[in-house]
Amino acid sequence: MTAPLYRTASAAEVGLMLEWAAEEGWNPGADDAAAFHAADPQGFFVAEIRGIPVAAISVVVHSETMAFLGLYLCRPEYRGRGIGYALWTHALKHAGGHTVGLDGVAAQQANYAKSGFVLAGSTTRYEGRLDGRADAQVRPLVVADAPAVARLDLAANGYARPAFLLAWMAKSASRQSYVMEERGQITGFATLRRCHHGAKIGPVIATDAGAALQLVRAALADHPATPVIIDLPEANAALAEALSALGFEATFATARMYRGPAPQAGPMLQAIATMELG
Repeated sequence: MTAPLYRTASAAEVGLMLEWAAEEGWNPGADDAAAFHAADPQGFFVAEIRGIPVAAISVVVHSETMAFLGLYLCRPEYRGRGIGYALWTHALKHAGGHTVGLDGVAAQQANYAKSGFVLAGSTTRYEGRLDGRADAQVRPLVVADAPAVARLDLAANGYARPAFLLAWMAKSASRQSYVMEERGQITGFATLRRCHHGAKIGPVIATDAGAALQLVRAALADHPATPVIIDLPEANAALAEALSALGFEATFATARMYRGPAPQAGPMLQAIATMELG
């Protein structure tokens, strides 16, 4: 077999990676490729054989201390040859001494542990139907909101991710972000993005589960979708209970793991942005 070449992926190849993810049933967002690549253009990698990508992974550096691993994929006909693991090893060098997080399938937890990843919790996907409801406290995000939103995101996640946040919250034909405002102060925000199937809403940063649902319903008032998909960190029992009461079902769960000191998430983290980039 021709030896694989391990290299940084182009912007177009990030789109290819998401096509593979869609084939695997991951249901990526319609505009995810551009937002993902903008977060760290050097953080996406492919294994290539005879000029054709056969495996992929991302290790996106968000800040001076934090990176996140995702999009770990290998084409079915090339599995079992060690290509994926060699690419994994190659890509992790991009993180240097940063803490690296991931949301991985539980069945692979032992393999991730061999690379120094330690279990820190889980992320659970909830899917269901929810009617939109306009809310006087919630409005579309504007450019001037960026500093306040960045501060809330830092407090919620425990690390800054300025490039990712700027790209993720940029309005497009399939994506819109909203802020909650109380007495002239922004107290929460959320992003809705249309996917191959329904719409995902995340991150959701809010003071409590009730405020999170206000944001979600207000987003859906402008952009109705079925199903509605929200990924919750393990610590968020209150929103999980509220969604379950509304008929949502837990459809998928991952192991949240870190190599290096885990960031300390705050109580306002109601739902993550994406299992691929954190």
